[in-house]
Amino acid sequence: MKLLTHKKAFYMLWSGQSLSLLGSGLTRFALMIWAYQNNGSITSMVLLGFFSSLAFMLISPFAGVVTDRINRKWVMFFADLGSGLVTAILLILSFKGEMHFWHLYLAEGLSGAFEAFQSPAFFSSVSQLVPKEEFTRSNALIGLSKSAVQVIAPALSSVILTFGGLNMVMIIDLSTLLVGVAALMLIKIGKPDQSEVGVLAKGDFWHEFRFGFRYIFSQPGLRVILLNFVGINLFAGFTYMSILSPMILTRTGGDKIALGTIQTIMGIGGIIGALVLVAWRAPRKKASMFAWSTLISFGICDLLTAASHSVWSWSASGFLSEFSIPFIVNPYYAIWQETVPPDVQGRVFSVREMIQTSPSPLGFLLGGLLADHVFEPLFIHPTLLTPLVGMGPGAGMAAMFLITGFCGAMNGLVAVLHPAVRKLDRA
Repeated sequence: MKLLTHKKAFYMLWSGQSLSLLGSGLTRFALMIWAYQNNGSITSMVLLGFFSSLAFMLISPFAGVVTDRINRKWVMFFADLGSGLVTAILLILSFKGEMHFWHLYLAEGLSGAFEAFQSPAFFSSVSQLVPKEEFTRSNALIGLSKSAVQVIAPALSSVILTFGGLNMVMIIDLSTLLVGVAALMLIKIGKPDQSEVGVLAKGDFWHEFRFGFRYIFSQPGLRVILLNFVGINLFAGFTYMSILSPMILTRTGGDKIALGTIQTIMGIGGIIGALVLVAWRAPRKKASMFAWSTLISFGICDLLTAASHSVWSWSASGFLSEFSIPFIVNPYYAIWQETVPPDVQGRVFSVREMIQTSPSPLGFLLGGLLADHVFEPLFIHPTLLTPLVGMGPGAGMAAMFLITGFCGAMNGLVAVLHPAVRKLDRA
């Protein structure tokens, strides 16, 4: 069997992982609908994201050491197989009619753990497969596939749920995973050349475990944008990632077609944003793009989401939110790929992922709990914010978007003004 190398290998890897991502997206949407239909609690829904992000955060530093010690191709291979096994077990339980919420929470935790291995292996492989000047474009292609999944998965999953049921969704998920694994077997990812930093990083497991932390906090620019991204994930986890779907379902009387329509239009926004960056190829001031996009996204899009009261207004605000995300995420990851030597990227990237996702479990958990027990009860009656967010079911969650919009915009302003961030553009 002839193995593909370099740039062709990236496109093969990207294609296979994108298809597998679609299958995962189908199952994720279907399980969310299952959770909503079997328990109307917002908290029960957001706990799915909580357990996934918690496991990802805890496992990441250990996964980074493994990623730099073992061929990254095989790290991705076994991570994909592990995720497939989790889906297969859920499928068996569903066939037997024995699937319960605790099964979903455990499955999400295991999936998050496998993702902790897959993510640094994937992004550090990109650094090996494409030239430096195309890092932003390659990351944009990765973001493009994620946005495409967001467009296709909700609508397709809804159709499959209607005519084939939850089991059919998971069967299709497993089929796409097998295609992704097959594509992975066709590429060659060699071991990166050892750098001076890599020599200093070598040692026993615990020395290499600590190295990622030491490296990041010795680099002022990386440290600042990382802490800024922590803020992004905290505020996004508090609302955008946890209660957006429950808010829409609540305000539309559980209309899954409305939710699917909004998510589809949001995904189109992400696709268009990613396509702009694909065409742009290599923006010169990546750090400035990251900082300004963060400020604008939270300052405008969260406010619009809070003030929305219809499917089309949510669609418009969601479109703008998703359009802005590639301009935040892609230059951010390109800065890391350009700065960190390839042979230590597994350790550094995994620590980065652990730190930047650390607020996500808290955001997911607090988002659901505060929505259920504080904001929703508070906004049953008229308040000072009623003219903007309304009152009744869903209004409390809309008010939460006002809070994250302001806090997220201030977080972006810090990045815009910080000298260490501006210095990254002069490096």
